[in-house]
Amino acid sequence: MAKQHKFTVTAARGMLPLLADELKQLGIKQSKQEQGNIRFTGTLEDAYKVCLWSRVAIRVLMPVATVRAETPEQLYDAVTALPWEDHLEAEDSTLAVDFNSFRSKIKHNQYGAQKVKDAIVDRFRSLTGVRPSVDLQQPDIRVNVYLRHNQATVSIDLSGESLHRRGYRVRNTQAPLKEHLAAAILLSAEWPKLARQGWALVDPMCGSGTFLIEAAMMAADIAPGILRDYFGFSYWKQHDREAWKKLKADAERRRQAGLSRLPLITGGDADPQAVEAAQANIAEAGLSDWIQVAERRLLDWPAERQSLPAAGLLVCNPPYGERMGESASLYRIYESLGDIMRESLPGWRSAVITDNPQLGKFTGLTLFDSVPFDNGPIECEVLFFRACKPVASAGQPQTAPDPIISDSAPEPDQIEISEQGDMFANRLKKNLKHLAKWARKNAVSCYRIYDADLPDYALAIDLYDDQVHVQEYAPPKQIDPQKAVERLKEAMQIIPDVLELPATHVSLKVRQKQRGLNQYEAQAAQNKRFQVEENGLKFWVNLKDYLDTGLFLDHRDTRQMLMQMASGKAVLNLFCYTGSATVYAAAGGASSTTNVDMSNTYLKWAQDNMQLNGFDGEQHHFIRANCLEWLQAAQQGAQRFDLIFLDPPTFSNSTRMEGVFDIQRDHVSLIQMAANLLKPAGQLVFSTNRRDFKMAVENMEGLALKDISSETIPRDFERNKKIHQCWLVTKNG
Repeated sequence: MAKQHKFTVTAARGMLPLLADELKQLGIKQSKQEQGNIRFTGTLEDAYKVCLWSRVAIRVLMPVATVRAETPEQLYDAVTALPWEDHLEAEDSTLAVDFNSFRSKIKHNQYGAQKVKDAIVDRFRSLTGVRPSVDLQQPDIRVNVYLRHNQATVSIDLSGESLHRRGYRVRNTQAPLKEHLAAAILLSAEWPKLARQGWALVDPMCGSGTFLIEAAMMAADIAPGILRDYFGFSYWKQHDREAWKKLKADAERRRQAGLSRLPLITGGDADPQAVEAAQANIAEAGLSDWIQVAERRLLDWPAERQSLPAAGLLVCNPPYGERMGESASLYRIYESLGDIMRESLPGWRSAVITDNPQLGKFTGLTLFDSVPFDNGPIECEVLFFRACKPVASAGQPQTAPDPIISDSAPEPDQIEISEQGDMFANRLKKNLKHLAKWARKNAVSCYRIYDADLPDYALAIDLYDDQVHVQEYAPPKQIDPQKAVERLKEAMQIIPDVLELPATHVSLKVRQKQRGLNQYEAQAAQNKRFQVEENGLKFWVNLKDYLDTGLFLDHRDTRQMLMQMASGKAVLNLFCYTGSATVYAAAGGASSTTNVDMSNTYLKWAQDNMQLNGFDGEQHHFIRANCLEWLQAAQQGAQRFDLIFLDPPTFSNSTRMEGVFDIQRDHVSLIQMAANLLKPAGQLVFSTNRRDFKMAVENMEGLALKDISSETIPRDFERNKKIHQCWLVTKNG
């Protein structure tokens, strides 16, 4: 039987009942709750479990002695007599001492810590002639001494540093919420239970993202200490490495299994710096694929209600009067929260932490519980409000359907899958298996997994992390329209099953041949966008509102080529769309970028993409203009470029353009005008996705053209070589 030890686990005010529940769940039975801590008897492995799995504990201490210490000398002598060589090597080792005194004759904590440190060091010096050093940050052992009524409990601190430091916080905001406090609030709100039932979670004032990360770690059964690379036992002489290795392996297994069942977790903040901090912390926690964060004001959240399920938990940490100096105006925030809950999220519960519980009355919501917690030095309460119109039945929430994007979207009723449907499902599984390995190896999270492979299922299916974008090509005239509708309905039932994703993660659009501004028109008014990564760069995408998502996946390799070409160069992006090519150019070291498009929406989107990646200097220009008119005017100017990317629409008859633009008819003059803006030795990359396009090479006077289409078709588009055509254009001579 493993050796039994006594341990003390500390927690903040109000969290001991939660800690007691955690210890029970960890299988620790011999425990006793005292003021400010819980003592238990168990093995080292039990103590390691608490360090790894407790979400509310602060420290795990292992007492090694209790000594009388009425004077500094008595303290020194008692500590010197302890066998510190059993815990620490003398040479090349480090230690730190924490000392706290309560109603004792030694009142000065720093002086007490100094006497304990001297005692340990002097013992080693007398035994070995060498002494350990002091390291206050991550010592080999941390000694904790608690002096109460002149009785000192001397302990080894197995946590090493406060357990609230999970290891994911790389960016802070003003007055951030500590991790263990966020966890305590979520536990008090029964979030683990709600998450298992499929409830969603929203934090509309997410700050640095603490609530979102802690909620995801709970829902996915992720150990809060799994990211930490240091504990107080890491270099302790009695450390049981095999037990720790086993616990870490089990935690990793549970993490992998848990991530597959995460519910919707999303948040936002009006402060773009807070959003950036949250995204950085979420990425450090390895949860970017599962948590969505966007720059969004509190009053913008009602617009998101259609994309949220009927049942969920809203949790937030609004500004405090004491913290922010705005107590007189804070009631408006609480009024707004109440309005949002009643009008947009009536089936949702809410939990709000505040330093002034009276503000909760301004929500107009029904309070069913409150719990006192401290947020640092500020005494606070967490207010728990009931749902205005509960939708849960027998513990199972009813979820709201996703909004319909297309008029021809099928009804969600379950249907019997046909033999052709089985073929479609098998092809989708085969493609996914083939491409998923490639995608993981190349750090690609957005890619095409199906492109009208089977004639009866004329769909393009793209994965954007855990979201699916489905486009239905207009069926040929010879196909029975009723049959096309049935095939689409069948496909929309099969897709989430094969991909093992909720149906609410699938967005459908019908792709017709577009004319003019139609190719950019919004399909809906949800303003729902989220971030994805490609080759280490970040982009906003929107699967709901527009025909295209904001990121042309077939140009992934083209963008990477532009990045490799851009170092030190002035780059022009014509018909820039959302500026993804510009982001790559800036990442490649472009000296300047100029972006031209006639859509305000897409120019703003391009600016957002650039800012998302930290490229917001004055050398980056965004011009709203008809690209053809701008090109004509630029012929007379002096500005020239080293590198131009030209990816025009196939057609355009926008009211902001004179006449109709046709890429087949007009490409010669378009390329000639763009090439005139090249500096000597400059290069132009031209692309079009018109399937029957023919390059009029014979009419390109003074230009050398190289067809690089095959070099720019990504792996996931190899089944469709005609997805685009691409040329590298240079001036002769």
